[in-house]
Amino acid sequence: MAHDGQNAAMDDAIILDDLLALTGAAVTPAETILDKAREKLREKVVSDGRVSGRAGEANQTAAHGLAWLATYVESLRQMQNWAMRLNEQGKFGEVEQLIHQIAFGEYLAQIAGGIQMNQTEIVRLPDLGLSPADMAALDAPAIATLTRSGNTQAARTRLVELMQERKAEITVGNAGLEEELEMIREQFRRFALEKVAPYAHDWHLKDELIPMQVIEELAEMGVFGLTIPEEHGGFGLSKASMCVVSEELSRGYIGVGSLGTRSEIAAELILAGGTDDQKERWLPGLASGEILPTAVFTEPNTGSDLGSLRTRATRDETGDYRITGNKTWITHAARTHVMTLLARTDPDSTDHRGLSMFLAEKTPGTDEAPFPDDGISGGEIEVLGYRGMKEYELGFDGFRVRGDNLLGGEEGKGFKQLMETFESARIQTAARAIGVAQSALDEGMQYAQDRKQFGKPLIAFPRVSDKLAMMAVEIMVARQLTYFSAWEKDNGHRCDLEAGMAKLLGARVAWAAADNALQIHGGNGFALEYAISRVLCDARILNIFEGAAEIQAQVIARRLLG
Repeated sequence: MAHDGQNAAMDDAIILDDLLALTGAAVTPAETILDKAREKLREKVVSDGRVSGRAGEANQTAAHGLAWLATYVESLRQMQNWAMRLNEQGKFGEVEQLIHQIAFGEYLAQIAGGIQMNQTEIVRLPDLGLSPADMAALDAPAIATLTRSGNTQAARTRLVELMQERKAEITVGNAGLEEELEMIREQFRRFALEKVAPYAHDWHLKDELIPMQVIEELAEMGVFGLTIPEEHGGFGLSKASMCVVSEELSRGYIGVGSLGTRSEIAAELILAGGTDDQKERWLPGLASGEILPTAVFTEPNTGSDLGSLRTRATRDETGDYRITGNKTWITHAARTHVMTLLARTDPDSTDHRGLSMFLAEKTPGTDEAPFPDDGISGGEIEVLGYRGMKEYELGFDGFRVRGDNLLGGEEGKGFKQLMETFESARIQTAARAIGVAQSALDEGMQYAQDRKQFGKPLIAFPRVSDKLAMMAVEIMVARQLTYFSAWEKDNGHRCDLEAGMAKLLGARVAWAAADNALQIHGGNGFALEYAISRVLCDARILNIFEGAAEIQAQVIARRLLG
């Protein structure tokens, strides 16, 4: 590391080759700790080769802590892979080196001292059953050096100095993607800056729907057909491209970045479980944006327990179905054309095996008549953030669905069909979280540079620049974990574990970034006129939808222990 400022940023003046060697050497001891923790917990919760529900619940905090530990270890692996790739390409510059060493220094220190699952729940290795002897792997020299010299005040200060010098760059540090994907990023960053960011706060404050003109322009840009195969009218691009687009649109406004989510879910459902006729009928319209879908799964008293859904679908003498029941938290319900609707077709069933998925057609509504079809009614749920599409409660009373709109033409497959979409949905949600976190960094950085206190800009104060530095570092960590899960999906590998980790970490990173950026704003951050107030509200939902943090940790833990 030739730069004098960077030498000052490290207590031990770690040079580049030493940094990559140190971080590489630190990964194996972290993996050892994870393996020991998994063994200890398996002794408590696994019986006859299966995770015991009762024992798992009794040890829930430890199980969820294991999920977080595994997420940290996977994050370190992916950061090391990112750094090695950039170094081989000659792109591992000073910014990237600082991000890398700070990330390793901080995450290793948290593994040793306590991982923050949220503001009040910190999981420590003894909570996972590890003894001092079990934790001896953390005494490795590489870990000792990185925890002492990785995340220092000088390193954070230097990183923020470079962030100010390079403010024209789209991301803080090279994201490590191929040129084509970075060109896509630039295209959607320009769109967000011109067509979204200047208007987003007004849409939020007035609780307005995103204008149809924006949706139409996104459709022309191919947002709704990004990953739909070309033979079905889409672009056939990678999940990584979907991540980049979701990031940059969500950076402008999460409502706009989320418009493609429902199309992604609907297309995944049809591609994985639909008949050939259903693929031919629905996919081209979804890809072009002519058909806007909404996901209708959740019910008032079920939340994440989808197996207990009570909305029923009864087949009549014509072969069509009649839907009766209540749904809630239905995003963008009024102006859409089709509902991917989960209902119980077997009235005698009490779990997920009696559920079926429908492609339920509906008429797009207006402000005066949001749900004009017979058998369906609804009302808006007023929300803190994540506006722009609106949330609704829906009531069905004999609502008609054509028989040939049963997904796959077979009853009882709905839950399995939905499960097949979770990987993509969580990858996309992790990307949205990165976009929201980046938006918070943008707002916090600009305010810290502009606002003067005690004769100098806020960014000159270490506790302000520290916040900005850690935002930038954790955004990159979450980004690399998300890109890895997308890569796994693109290559046909099972990635529910990786996607879950990306979503779990990304949601926490977004909330921390928004909270810290508002803190930088001080009292002004609490004023509705400042955009950071919106970003904070938008960030909060990320820990709840597409699997609440606790449910996400539970899913990860069961995979690790099973």
